[in-house]
This record gives sequence, C-alpha cells and structure tokens, in this order.
Amino acid sequence: MEQILIIDDDTSLCEKLKKYFEGYQLELSAEHNGSSGVESVKKNKYKVIILDGMLPDLDGHEVCKEIRSFSNIPIVFLTGKVEESDKILGLEYGADDYVTKPFSPRELVARIKSQLRRLESTDLVKLESAGISLNMGDYSANFNQEPLDLTATEFEILKYLVENKGIVKSREEIMEGLHGESWEAFDRSLDIAISRIRKKLKKVSDTELIKTVRLKGYMFINEA
Repeated sequence: MEQILIIDDDTSLCEKLKKYFEGYQLELSAEHNGSSGVESVKKNKYKVIILDGMLPDLDGHEVCKEIRSFSNIPIVFLTGKVEESDKILGLEYGADDYVTKPFSPRELVARIKSQLRRLESTDLVKLESAGISLNMGDYSANFNQEPLDLTATEFEILKYLVENKGIVKSREEIMEGLHGESWEAFDRSLDIAISRIRKKLKKVSDTELIKTVRLKGYMFINEA
C-alpha cells in the first residue's frame, strides 16, 4: 500500500479518511500539528502529504515552506480557506494541488492518485535540451549541471515544455498534457508553478528558457 501522510488537527476527520483510503490501497498516517508533521516527513518515506492550511501551532503555509526546504514530495492542501489569495500563497510556497473543505473523500483520493501517477515512472531515459537535463527515473533535474529542486508538478511541466520545445502551448494544452484534471478547479495554478520554475532556473543562469507568448501560452526556447 502507498504511504500517505495527513497533517490535520481534526482527529475525527483523519480517522474517517484512514478507513476510506484503505479501500483504495492507500495507507494513511496522521499528525495533528505542524511541528510533528515536519518531523514525520523527515523520518519516513511518504509518497504524498495532505496538509491542512490551519494548524494549532504553525500556519500550513509555513509548514509547506519548511517541508520544501528539504523535500520535493507532492503536497496537497486541504483547507477551509477559499479566497484566491490563500490558494495563490499555498501554491507559491510549493503546494502541488488544493482541495477546499467541505470536500468529497473520493475527490481527495482522485487528487492523491493523480500525484502518485506522476511518480510511477521507471523510465531511466534522460531528456536534454538547452542545458536542461531531466531524468525520468528519479525525477531529478539539472540546469547547466547544477541541480534544480523541482517538485513533481514542476518537473512534469518542465518536461512537457522541453518535449515540445519551440512550440507555443496554451494553458489548456499543458494541463491536458499533464493529465491533471484537478488543476481545472484553479487555473492560476499553472502560471504560479511556471513562475516557480523560472525562479529556480534564474538561480543558475539569467538565460530565459520559458517564454510567455501573450494571449497564447508558453514556449520552451529551443536554444539557450
């Protein structure tokens, strides 16, 4: 069974989800505050984290930021905050997806399965272009031989753009190419993820590799 961690102070909800997830071959562990959640991620090999946005000791965004400082594990926010600014903040801190309460457990499972599919590849082939090297076996990425700490979502987006280098791809085409139905609920997530990728590339070089084509979409520049 796949190991999943939920960090949420609602113990009743966690117990209900544990039983529900068992029917989908998902083993759910629970931590009920941010600090213990971070420590659990450090000690265990979870596949996906479900993170509540409002915790008793730490803000969920701060927990996300802390986890991102040492891990690229997929993070799905589960919170009652519905304002767009809260969603944007969570995605900017490195979340991969966002589910708002009240929610359907089946929908949450679908989001988790979507993240797991991105991690299932055993293909060891490397994809290289314009100084970018992507290893599909372990989701590692390098730019000019410098490592890029990409989340699973960021890796998939960059991979898709590199595979279609020199071709302008609309937001809809990119989302469809990633098979990320869950992103339809919040279309700004793609722009935020690409912004994060650009920032990580810029730490290595000022060369622009991802071009925004106004009213059209995005394009990976074939030559650096």
